[in-house]
Amino acid sequence: MKKLSALGAALLLGACASTPPPADWQSQSFAAVQSYTSAYLEGNLQVAEVEFARAKAEVARTGRPNLMARLELLRCATQVASLVLHPCTAYQALAQDAAAPEQAYASFIAGRWSTLEAAQLPVHYRALVSQSQALAKQEANATSAPSAGKLNQIEDPLARLVAAGALMQREPMHSADIDLAVETASKQGWRRPLLAWLGVQLKRNQTIGNAEAAAGIQRRIDLVLQAR
Repeated sequence: MKKLSALGAALLLGACASTPPPADWQSQSFAAVQSYTSAYLEGNLQVAEVEFARAKAEVARTGRPNLMARLELLRCATQVASLVLHPCTAYQALAQDAAAPEQAYASFIAGRWSTLEAAQLPVHYRALVSQSQALAKQEANATSAPSAGKLNQIEDPLARLVAAGALMQREPMHSADIDLAVETASKQGWRRPLLAWLGVQLKRNQTIGNAEAAAGIQRRIDLVLQAR
């Protein structure tokens, strides 16, 4: 990626755009986060770990746990985009020093949206959370199919995939949103999330007995697996 996505810019180092020029630790950690994110999404986990360690070392120079909490949240969010869904333990160790927006974001990526204040989230997630909360209230006493089109309002590709992973933990996803997650990862050439979402798409079509579609998805998976 030529520049850090809106996800990283919103979460980590907005101060890099400030005047006077950013401190050395800011520019260095910003570059390391770029490299980490790119390597992780491409499936190059060894490089990703090296770059994330470099980013942590730069942020540690500040002695500010709240900034380290932001950094750990960014890593967990990138994993959520690839459906690596486990507790964000490194962030939890720092949560007592995290500001309210970071605490809200931690709840968001874990799919815990019921008590979230949407205004505390990065702007591209606010409408999605507000819409989901409103629908949850309407459907509290009814059984209905998941509604479609929840992700197409998010323009940034990585932010969209993070939202998809968070949504997956919260409620059954409509096939249109699964398809959008697949095509978002495919368009960017992001191998790791693409394989994850193709797997979801494959299982969905196998479950409904669409053998022809499932076979086509498997061919896509096989092709991506060649790119090692």
